[in-house]
Amino acid sequence: MSHEQMGVRRTALTLARVNQKHGFDCPGCAWPDPDHRNAAEFCENGAKAVAEEATLRRVTPEFFAEHAIADLAERSDYWLGQQGRLVEPMYRPRGATHYEPIGWDAAFTLIADRLRALPTADAASFYTSGRTSNEAAFLYQLMVRRFGTNNLPDCSNMCHESSGSALSHSIGIGKGSVSLEDLYAADLIMVVGQNPGTNHPRMLSALEKAKKNGAHIVTINPLDEAGLRRFRNPQSPVGLLRGTELSDEFLQVRLAGDQALFAALAKLTVDAGAVDEEFVATYCSEYEEYVEHLGDLDWDQVVATTGLDRAQIEALAERYRNSERVIVCWAMGLTQHRDAVAAIQEITNLMLLRGNIGKPGAGLCPVRGHSNVQGDRTMGIWEKAPQSFLDALGTEFGFTPRADHGLDAVDTIRAMRSGDVRVFFGLGGNFVAATPDTAATAAAMSALDLTVQVSTKLNKSHAICGQEALILPCLGRTERDDQAAGPQVVSVEDSMGMVHVSRGRLDPAGEELLSEVAIVTRLAEKLLPAGEVDWAALRGDYDRIRDHIARVVPGFEDFNTRVQAPGGFALPHPPRDERVFPTATGKARFTVNELSGIEVPAGHLILQTLRSHDQFNTTIYGLDDRYRGIKAGRRVVFVNPDDLAELGFADGDHVDLISVWSDGERRAERFRVVAYETARGCAAAYFPETNVLVPLDAVAKVSNTPASKSVVVRLEASTASITP
Repeated sequence: MSHEQMGVRRTALTLARVNQKHGFDCPGCAWPDPDHRNAAEFCENGAKAVAEEATLRRVTPEFFAEHAIADLAERSDYWLGQQGRLVEPMYRPRGATHYEPIGWDAAFTLIADRLRALPTADAASFYTSGRTSNEAAFLYQLMVRRFGTNNLPDCSNMCHESSGSALSHSIGIGKGSVSLEDLYAADLIMVVGQNPGTNHPRMLSALEKAKKNGAHIVTINPLDEAGLRRFRNPQSPVGLLRGTELSDEFLQVRLAGDQALFAALAKLTVDAGAVDEEFVATYCSEYEEYVEHLGDLDWDQVVATTGLDRAQIEALAERYRNSERVIVCWAMGLTQHRDAVAAIQEITNLMLLRGNIGKPGAGLCPVRGHSNVQGDRTMGIWEKAPQSFLDALGTEFGFTPRADHGLDAVDTIRAMRSGDVRVFFGLGGNFVAATPDTAATAAAMSALDLTVQVSTKLNKSHAICGQEALILPCLGRTERDDQAAGPQVVSVEDSMGMVHVSRGRLDPAGEELLSEVAIVTRLAEKLLPAGEVDWAALRGDYDRIRDHIARVVPGFEDFNTRVQAPGGFALPHPPRDERVFPTATGKARFTVNELSGIEVPAGHLILQTLRSHDQFNTTIYGLDDRYRGIKAGRRVVFVNPDDLAELGFADGDHVDLISVWSDGERRAERFRVVAYETARGCAAAYFPETNVLVPLDAVAKVSNTPASKSVVVRLEASTASITP
C-alpha cells in the first residue's frame, strides 16, 4: 500500500524517519518508543497511516465541484479516505449543494463573525483529535477559554475517560504508572480488554521482550486474538521465522465481566493472607471498608457474570499472589461499559493489595490509542480542567478563565440536538463517525449553523455538516513546518508520559496548507481583542509557545531544553516515582463498588464494537481482517457457534442487528454472520458501522464514555440489500 500511495523512493525515505529520535512521531497509536530503536520502528498500520498522510493523491476544488455533499455522505469511510490529501480551504455556503474554494483570510473572518454573533460563547463547542501537537493544543484551549467557554470535548471522552476518572480517584493522577522498562522487568502481565495485534502492534515487541525476560502473560478478553497467540516479529529474522507464543493463559471473560473477575481475585488475595500489610498501612486509605465489602462477594454472581469457572479464577489468583512484580494493561475493551470506572478501580484495588504501584516492574498501564491523546489532555484540552491549571493559565495570560465545567463529547451531541450548541469546530478527528448513535449525531450536526473541520484527509464529518461548513486543510506530521523563525518542531506525549519532539521533513502536500498552530493563531487574531496575546510571534516561533507551557503546566519546566534531548523526557508521576498519592485522602484509595450485571433478555446478545486489523480508529485502510479470516467486507457480526444454533442462525446468514434501549430500538442492516469463538452470550462487529446501535444515553457512570462494548442486541433475518 505504501508504494502505491507514495511511490518507492518516497516510501523508503519517509518510513526510515518514523518514530526515530530525529524523525517524526507516527500519526497512529500512542505506544512509547524504546530507547534503542530498530531501523524500522513502525508497525503495519503505522506504515499505512504514514502512507495515507504522505500520499501523492490530492483532493482538489475540481473534486468538490464533481461530487455533491449528498454524494459524499453516501460514500464509505474507506472510499473517502482513499481520495488523498486536502490541499485548499473549502466552503459550503448556506443552501449550497457543493463545497467551493475560499481564501484563508475570508474563512477566518467568517468563523470569527459567526462565533461573535452567538448569544453566548457556550453555543459553540471545540473538539480536539488525539493527533494534535502539544503546541497546537495549548494554544487552542487558550483561544477557546479566552473566547469564554470550557466546551472542549476531545476523543479521550470516547475512549480512556473511564481510565482517567478511575485512576484520578484511586491514585490521584489519571495516567498509567509504568514505563517500558517496567514491562521488561515484570513477573506477571495481564492484558485485559485489549487487542495489541491490531490496535498497538509495537506493544507485541515489548511483550516478546518481557516474555524472554521471564514474564508470565495472561490475556483476559471475550475474543482470543491471534496477535497475542503467536507473534512473528518482523524486525527479527528469527522472530519472523519461528514466532513467539506470547499468551501463557487465556481467560475468555464475558463482556462486562471484568469488575467481577478482579473483585474475585482481590477476595482470594485477602482470604489467602497475601496482602502487603506494610504497604497498605503506609500508603492506602479505606482498606477496612473495602475488605468488609469483599466479604459479601457472591461467587454464583461472579461465575455467571464472568462466564469463567471458579477454578480458572483461583488459578490466576494464585499466580498473582506468587508474583512480586505485576502489571495490568487495558484498553477500550474495559473503558466502554456502563461500569467501566468501577472495573478499573477494582483492578487498582487488586494492585494496591500487594503494593504493585510505585516499584520497578509493576503498575497500572492504560494503553491509549491515538498519538498525543494524552498530551492534549496535559495541555488543557479538558472540559473539566482543574482549578490549579486555570489559575496558572490566567496568571500567564492576564485573564480569568471560567471555572465551571464545559461539555464533553456526549454532552456536546445532546446540546447540538437541543439547539443549545450552534457552532462546532473540530481540530482534527472524524466526530460524526467516532461518536455513538450515528443517526442522532448526524441529524444534530446537520442542523448546526456552522461546522468547521481542520483535517488532512476527507472523512464523514465533511459530508455530514452544518448549514454552513468549512474544511481547513492542515499540515501532517510528515511535513516540514516553515515559519518566520525557520523550520519548526512540535512535541507529543506518549501513553507512558514521555514527551519528545516530532520533525516533519517532506514538502507540504500543497502550497495553501497551514500548520495547526497557524490555523489556531490566525483565527485567534480575528476572534479575540488585539494586543492581549502576540499570536503572530507564537506562530512564528514555537519555542515561544513552549516557554508559556513551561510556566503553566507542571512537569514542563525548562521545556525547550529538555525536549531536545534524544528520546525526550519523562513527566513526573508521584505514585510511580515516590509512592505519593495526591488524592482527596492523601493516600491511595481502596474503592467500594457494587457488582451489577447487564440484563440481557432471552434471545439477545451483548455486542461489542471493535476494529478490524486493517483499521485505525475510524480510518479504514482496507476491507480485510486477516487476523479473523475476513475478506473484502466489514458488515460482519461474530457470534459463538452455540449461540447461533440456539438463535436459529448459521454461519453465512445475513441478519439485521437491533439494539434495545429504553427510548426504542436502533437497527443496523444486513450483516453477514460469522461463527466465531467469542464468549457465550457475546457478539462483536466493526465500528463505525455499528455505532448506529449505541444509544446516546448508554454511557459509563462517572466518565460519560459511550458504552460501546456492552450493547444489548438481537438478530433478525435480513431482507435489506447493502453493498459491503
